[in-house]
Amino acid sequence: MTTQDTDDARTDTIISTLNDAFAPLMKADPAAFRVKYRKMAADPHAFYRGTACLYYADVTAAEDPYVDERSGRIWVHGDLHVENFGTYLDSDGRLVFDVNDFDEAYLGSFTWDLRRFAASLALVGWQKALPTEEVRKMIRTYLRGYLSQVDHYREVADDQDFALRLDNTEGPIHDALQEAREQSRSALLAKSSTVTGGSRVFREDATTRRLPAKERRTVEKAFDAYLDTIPADKRFDRDLFYRVHDIVGKSGFGIGSAGLPAYSVLVEGHSEALENDVLLSMKQANTPAMGRFVEMGDVERYFDHEGHRTVVSQRALQVHTDPLLGYTEIDGVGYVVSEVSPYEIDLDWDDLVEPDEIKAVVEDLGRATAKIHCASDSDSDQTLVDFQVEDAVEKSLRSRRREFTEWVVDFGISYAGQVRADHALFVEAFREGRVGVSAT
Repeated sequence: MTTQDTDDARTDTIISTLNDAFAPLMKADPAAFRVKYRKMAADPHAFYRGTACLYYADVTAAEDPYVDERSGRIWVHGDLHVENFGTYLDSDGRLVFDVNDFDEAYLGSFTWDLRRFAASLALVGWQKALPTEEVRKMIRTYLRGYLSQVDHYREVADDQDFALRLDNTEGPIHDALQEAREQSRSALLAKSSTVTGGSRVFREDATTRRLPAKERRTVEKAFDAYLDTIPADKRFDRDLFYRVHDIVGKSGFGIGSAGLPAYSVLVEGHSEALENDVLLSMKQANTPAMGRFVEMGDVERYFDHEGHRTVVSQRALQVHTDPLLGYTEIDGVGYVVSEVSPYEIDLDWDDLVEPDEIKAVVEDLGRATAKIHCASDSDSDQTLVDFQVEDAVEKSLRSRRREFTEWVVDFGISYAGQVRADHALFVEAFREGRVGVSAT
């Protein structure tokens, strides 16, 4: 087979995988997908972020020698790359740096998260023109942090005792936490809304859409149903909190959410003071990328819809989740409801240039990855994983940690090269109008 034949076959795989994953959303909002695909065309890492479906098409077709029945079926993030880490304000009011964006969370192999991150880190290293051996060291450092934290969880009784906070971090992670600390809900509200006639309403811009009366009633009914999905110990006074001020249709989300219908909801907060109003997002959930390539009938039956799946997954993976996190449905389709928080700041990779700087950060990212795998949240209502993940991982890797580490490192370097080649093929196919939406 010639190189051209190989490229043609891979291009066909890319096109068919993207079409299978996104066809309904493309049809519903082709303009959003033209934006999504142009953003993906910008560089290989942007392409990688938008193609978790292609990643799982590849990794699920290959042998995974480091998992068994348990370690191959744990709660995993599903889309772990370098840009899915940042700050949030937990339900105890503490600023935490952690993994974020759980839209793709599902049950799968613990190695999938690690390998997806390794390839992401290798892509970033390539874009920063770092030598391959330095990139390999960075991936090893990430895995060392992960395995060290797994060992920690095997030694302690409390799986929730670890968190990256202002008092135990330094460098770029501490800077992100400090930046988050300086944010305010008042500033967020002022940017997205205005006060008219003594009540707060959304500002109208290119990303908002006023709802017809019938659609507004439908969304209000869905919002009322969402309130019953908030855990009882996290509910506020419904006579005041959650009172709806305004609702609009919302667009303009990131690469991963293109085409997904969404609404923004302004509600009363802890008091009638305007500065305490709260901004919520109600976004349609999508089928997780890995869910298209694994057969887990009992898992699929466990969830009412994808909104339910996303929320249960996040509660399982993230300690002290957003107290406003919940789910609902509109016309039988699942939606996720969560706060739009001013305290969410992503890690800035632009100024991380030198290998030693990056290694210092990625060791903590490895620890954070181990935390989401091993530390189920106390308010999680799932029963799909009923064993200690840290024990399952240790059993799978017993006496094979060095081999496992090099296996992941090799995959990260190799797959990053595949992504760079795929990106070039995608750009050409998109320019030629072959990727589901017109390039014009």
